[in-house]
Amino acid sequence: MAIDKRIGIIGAGKIGEALIAGLLSDGRVSKDMLSASDEKEERRRIVSEKHGIKCYSSNPELVRNSDVVIIAVRPNQVKGLLEEIREAVTPNHLIITIAAGVPIAFIAKNLRKRVPIIRAMTNTAVLVREGMTAIAGNDEVGDEGMRIAEEIFGALGKVVRVEEELLNAVTGLSGSGPAYIYMVIEALTEGGVKVGLPREVSLLLAAQTAFGAAKMVLETKEHPAKLRDMVTTPGGATIEGILQLEEGKIRIALINAVLRATERSKQLLME
Repeated sequence: MAIDKRIGIIGAGKIGEALIAGLLSDGRVSKDMLSASDEKEERRRIVSEKHGIKCYSSNPELVRNSDVVIIAVRPNQVKGLLEEIREAVTPNHLIITIAAGVPIAFIAKNLRKRVPIIRAMTNTAVLVREGMTAIAGNDEVGDEGMRIAEEIFGALGKVVRVEEELLNAVTGLSGSGPAYIYMVIEALTEGGVKVGLPREVSLLLAAQTAFGAAKMVLETKEHPAKLRDMVTTPGGATIEGILQLEEGKIRIALINAVLRATERSKQLLME
């Protein structure tokens, strides 16, 4: 579904550019309805030439020429950015922030006006359009605003609505989660090399296995434990591997990773 709103993205880094590419790829937004800004002149030039969109050197100018403004800068840059664009923002704008750990209340306080604000937590898999994004909005955001956000992030993967109080937990799970899975894939690859597989073959086997297992969970909607049991025959090879994982406490390690990353996400704004 096409989005008939002018969308401006502040911050044309990897995630910002992924949003641009995703929105343009399936025709959700036309090039003349999409723009970006970045503090680095080189990034503006690259993004403009590569995607054929207008890139602003002035953040307030971008805001004045947008209906939806996506803030894609680091958490510690948000306060200064809000002060910079405050006068250009109106109640007719929809503000979407993807800065980890930055509450909606913080955005509203620094804009000093009642504006529809959506806080989103996405992950780096948006770069291959298989991202996972969770969104929450303030009272000023109606269903239309949430639908727009779902259309934007839906171009890059899956989207779910949650209460804002859960977004730090989302950061700890799916925001940081790709790093955990990369470690699992790396370890499986090393295991394959250890038992004699060529490294490139081992990496392909590990990565595709992780991808296929995730797709099985999403498409069958079965509990992961049930799917695991489908692979685990009595007295077979898989149960031997599972016992080693249990001995290494992989489950508690992953659970603790989510807990620690969640707590850390709450501190990002203060740095």
